[in-house]
Amino acid sequence: MTDLLLRDARVTGRDAPVDIAVEDGRIVAIGAADRNAADRETIDCAGDAVIPGLVEPHLHLDKALLDAEKPNVDGTLAGAVEVTRELKRGFTGEGVRARAAQVLEQAVVHGTTAIRAHADVDPVVGLLGLEVLLGLRESHADLVDLQVVAFPQEGVLQSPGTEDLLVAGLRAGADVVGGCSYSEATPEECRDHIDRVFALAERFGVPVDLHADFADDTSDPRYALAGHIADRTRAHGMAGRVTVGHMTSLASLGADARKRTIADLADAGVAVVVLPATDVHLGGRSDDANVRRGIAPVRDLLDAGVRTGLSSNNIRNGFTPFGNADVLEIALFLAQTAHLGGPDDLATLIRMATDDAARMLGIGDEHGLRVGAVADLVLLAAPTATDALLDRAHRRAVVKRGRVVATTERTTRLHR
Repeated sequence: MTDLLLRDARVTGRDAPVDIAVEDGRIVAIGAADRNAADRETIDCAGDAVIPGLVEPHLHLDKALLDAEKPNVDGTLAGAVEVTRELKRGFTGEGVRARAAQVLEQAVVHGTTAIRAHADVDPVVGLLGLEVLLGLRESHADLVDLQVVAFPQEGVLQSPGTEDLLVAGLRAGADVVGGCSYSEATPEECRDHIDRVFALAERFGVPVDLHADFADDTSDPRYALAGHIADRTRAHGMAGRVTVGHMTSLASLGADARKRTIADLADAGVAVVVLPATDVHLGGRSDDANVRRGIAPVRDLLDAGVRTGLSSNNIRNGFTPFGNADVLEIALFLAQTAHLGGPDDLATLIRMATDDAARMLGIGDEHGLRVGAVADLVLLAAPTATDALLDRAHRRAVVKRGRVVATTERTTRLHR
């Protein structure tokens, strides 16, 4: 029995609208369907586009919306870390949960069906944020798949006791071990940080997700560790299970060096998540002319075969005072700031925000708009996905495992 039928939907690769039938939470048919059955829910797409569920592969829910408490006035990375450290001392479970749940639910309304969220784990906040996100993973499981990363924002060697907390977080159920290599004082300590993260990943059998090389250039060797990350990925046999976020310093390399470094990441099977809202906001702060954009070279990464995604990163806090948990807004901003404005580029951005990001989270085999895939779907208020991107179209309906979990209706009238 068909539980849900999406009628007259436009999907990529089909010339005419199709019906999408869903049973037991999975897509069972794409094409013409029996429209006479009464015991099912039906959505008339009316020729609008349906895409796979959007994916946020890099989001900080525990630190969302902190600007309302104290903004980062100087706008630098160091300022963001300091303001956040101060605010973390006053975190409560109730406060973290309220802020995180608000953004989580906002993401769902905007079509996100899977999220990887980094929770700070350090002696300042302990496991509080991680435990809250583990609770949200369960309480919101009917709306979104949430992966929780145990993330050492304050460093490991620079913040004694953090490694033990990472172990405790992984034992508590964290899905991924995170890292923040540049938070250490020396290049040697940064490499040690990375080595310890990979050792934990091997010990607990979890993926690795690192913040790395987040600077305007590689003049400070702490921000030139892509090669070491690639080496560790190969040494631990973790191709396809390692993701790095930011990687802004790649954009500063000359063509030959950039090509070699990116080829190394591709060979090792390391994925890169670009975080343009944060990277543009924090980057280039010391430049007094031709201010750098601070975005990893997306086209070069894609051309080299590096799996590349995009994400919101932070929402309205010291790191990013903007955002509404809409990954398509981030995709449009990336198009505007990374020379990705052609028709093929826009289609690529949609893929980066759906199928490619799902593969980063290890759910690629279940995700997608095809028969047999889990029915995580988004109905856009536009005839094509690229039209929706350019028009900032709302999400008419969001489907999670075959169940409609959010709808949005808008009416606009021009009065003359």
